Amino acid sequence: MEQRDQPRKQSKPHPQGQGHGQGHGQGHGQGHGQGARTEHRPRQDSQRDRRPSAGKASGLWLYGLHPVEAALVNPSRRLRRLVLTEEGEAALVARLPKPWAIPGERIERDKLDAMLGRGVVHQGIAVQTDPLANPSLADALKRPGPVLVLDQITDPRNVGAIMRSAQAFGAALVIAQERNAPEEGGALAKAASGALERIPLLRTINIARALIALKAADLWVMGLDAGGATRLSGAALGGRRAALVLGAEGEGLRRLTRETCDELVSLAMPGGMESLNVSAAAAVALYEIIR
Repeated sequence: MEQRDQPRKQSKPHPQGQGHGQGHGQGHGQGHGQGARTEHRPRQDSQRDRRPSAGKASGLWLYGLHPVEAALVNPSRRLRRLVLTEEGEAALVARLPKPWAIPGERIERDKLDAMLGRGVVHQGIAVQTDPLANPSLADALKRPGPVLVLDQITDPRNVGAIMRSAQAFGAALVIAQERNAPEEGGALAKAASGALERIPLLRTINIARALIALKAADLWVMGLDAGGATRLSGAALGGRRAALVLGAEGEGLRRLTRETCDELVSLAMPGGMESLNVSAAAAVALYEIIR
């Protein structure tokens, strides 16, 4: 569902005629509502996802109990290899009795550490798999719920945490850019805690064009921005289906993304904090939209 940027004036009447201005985290490093600046976290796991052993040629490695369990029961996953320590196998069997989609191989913990990289929290379980196929927008929109759009959010842990919240609050899908966004991999899947297998993650070439396509599908597109004059309110949507756009860490929503939104909104933060981490802001905003 590749789309290219082309701003368009808001053609839909705003429920309260409010202004906007949000790009979610103010467009900045925040991803969230409000002018917030996003908290950066170390990226050791995301770098390890690019190790030769986890490259596209040989498949990628997902690790951890919840991500692996979810991958094993996902019929859309092409699984290549499942490796487990003795403790990892016992933990997986307790949650997902055998037989599994593929047989498991016993491995020593130090070997698994060396394979995935020291410091990776794998819980003694890892599965090698091909990336999931990119769904079409039309098919993904058949699922009910709001849509989340990520405008160049680059930290795999933030993207994974956002996917976890999206699944928890009943979102239909998550849209991210093909470039300037983390690839599917172990760190993202671990943070998503199984949600990577349950909610579609659609990659698009052009975010602004994706927003135009969502408008054409009758979604009200809101950019979350700390400077947004309008407070995000689920009640103000009046039953309309919403798409929420979250901006990149550091920069927030890009200009064309902001201009393509129907409105910019911000989160009410009575405690006086200037911002939230983008994944926290996504969770708060989703709750407000559906409540």
